Amino acid sequence: MAPRELIDLHIHVGGAVAPHILWSIAHSQGFKLPVKNYFEFVELITSRPDKVGSLEEYLKIMHTWTEKIQSSPTAIERSVYEVIGKEYRSSNVTQIELRFNPMKRNLHSELDLDHIIHAALRGMDRAVLEYGVRACLIFCLAREFDHKTNAIILEKAIKYRSRGVLGIDLAGTERDALELKAEVVPAYEDLFARARAAGLKTTVHTGETAGTGAEGVIAVVEKLKPHRIGHGIRAAYDEAAMKLLKERDVVLELCPTSNLHTRAVEGIKEFEHIVRTFWDRGVKVTINTDGPYLLETDMSREVQLIESNNILSATQVDQSLAWAREYSFIAKN
Repeated sequence: MAPRELIDLHIHVGGAVAPHILWSIAHSQGFKLPVKNYFEFVELITSRPDKVGSLEEYLKIMHTWTEKIQSSPTAIERSVYEVIGKEYRSSNVTQIELRFNPMKRNLHSELDLDHIIHAALRGMDRAVLEYGVRACLIFCLAREFDHKTNAIILEKAIKYRSRGVLGIDLAGTERDALELKAEVVPAYEDLFARARAAGLKTTVHTGETAGTGAEGVIAVVEKLKPHRIGHGIRAAYDEAAMKLLKERDVVLELCPTSNLHTRAVEGIKEFEHIVRTFWDRGVKVTINTDGPYLLETDMSREVQLIESNNILSATQVDQSLAWAREYSFIAKN
């Protein structure tokens, strides 16, 4: 029997490139690494539950090493190409939405942003041609960036919409309760309104960090009006948040292994409780990788984790995959 055709809606280029590819890119560009041995390098850029204790520590690996190594047109082109091919070969991922922040690949404006973007698109186009998959790019705005910088990223997304940049994301940690509420979220309202007006789809990282509650999810849905939400797991503890998600038909991009590694959940039992709660309340969920190589996973293993722990049945997993295709930013055939 042919394997399931899988779809990944939430995968960061910064966490998805194989260590041996990053090793090769780093050396070809003369990048100065803090280690000389390949296996030490693998340890440097890989997350494990006993190594990473929070979302901040997980993101530090990407921001310090993997994103920096990918910071050139040649590097980002190869990175995008390799991610799409690997996900197809390993897990039969036939539709993929890759996200990254192009501003974090231009070495603090030393490199031209358009060259970075064109290179990423070339890598995507080549992989799509070779593997016959469907793919798009999502540009990540950053919570740590100022409004002007994020506006530049948005304008680039709009500029390249016809080339395959189909959406924007808002990524980064929600540091405290104040940041989750009305004091901060409206700062992005005009950007998301402009994105929607230009025909872009939108998604937002929120409700990912343990201890933050559902305030961020509610504020994001009401103010930014995203089509989907990255993670959103804290909403499972708030009936009003789940009701809002269902009423607005906002789909969650769940990333099981990522949430376990970053201690967003205490363990597999809490993740099971969260997923089943969403399912019972009619909140639509999808299964995704977040960062396959950084987390030592892939889509096949994410699905296996869900099924082997009886979090969802095979039929329910198929339904989540159907939702992923339905709510993908890539237009249906």
